[in-house]
Amino acid sequence: MQPSGIVTITTDFGHKGPFVAVMKGVILDRFPAAKIIDLAHDIPAQWPPEAGFWVSRSWRWFPQGTVHLAIVDPGVGTERDILVVDLGGHIFMAPDNGLLGQLIASHEEARVLQLEVDRLDLPAPSATFHGRDIFAPVAAGLAAGQFKADDVAVATTEWTPGWIEEPEATAGRVAGVIVTIDTFGNLISNIDESLLAELAEPVINIAGQQVPMLRTYGLAQPGDYLALVNSFGVVEVARAEGSAADGLGCARGAPLVIRDGYSL
Repeated sequence: MQPSGIVTITTDFGHKGPFVAVMKGVILDRFPAAKIIDLAHDIPAQWPPEAGFWVSRSWRWFPQGTVHLAIVDPGVGTERDILVVDLGGHIFMAPDNGLLGQLIASHEEARVLQLEVDRLDLPAPSATFHGRDIFAPVAAGLAAGQFKADDVAVATTEWTPGWIEEPEATAGRVAGVIVTIDTFGNLISNIDESLLAELAEPVINIAGQQVPMLRTYGLAQPGDYLALVNSFGVVEVARAEGSAADGLGCARGAPLVIRDGYSL
């Protein structure tokens, strides 16, 4: 990887308190020229699947050489490992708790390594803020080209799989789950557009409703539900000028099924 100097950060830290800012300070102290981009900090607390979903759907829009740092870490301070993944000229770092499971499983070419903290000249980390004490310094070093992934990590064939099962596709039917809900109340699923190829008239079944697939939001009447393939290439359920999450009473983990045509 040829470093670009860019570091993206994804956490469940929210915007209350200094935690994200302190991590940025550590990166900039070690690499003043770093370009730090906040991908998302409103991930639900201690819920790695959503962080992994956004990282896996967003990384391609960044230049090669970007370091993607993702921290949702309920096991901080325990013996859990830290993964470093080399994929497509990008580097990903996250706790080995399933956060990167979907990304790894979706790309056979991904090189997966375990960080060996003993190789790093770092002060003893706190038990509760590895983002500051381990992740940020390593991300800075990788982004600056001070060292490579293989200098600080060892290849592994073992990692924690993602927490959410992959969508199930059978003849005339695709089943998946809601992974995240955006600020508009749109229900974003883990069903990739490619899984709809065999469905002539896909209709989404969710919370007792049958929802048509449309091209975009404005094609539905205000208050009506619709489904579409969103800008990240996955199926989303929305409500025109309203919140699908509130209207349908759905939350993360809610099942949805896409069938070919309407059913009685």
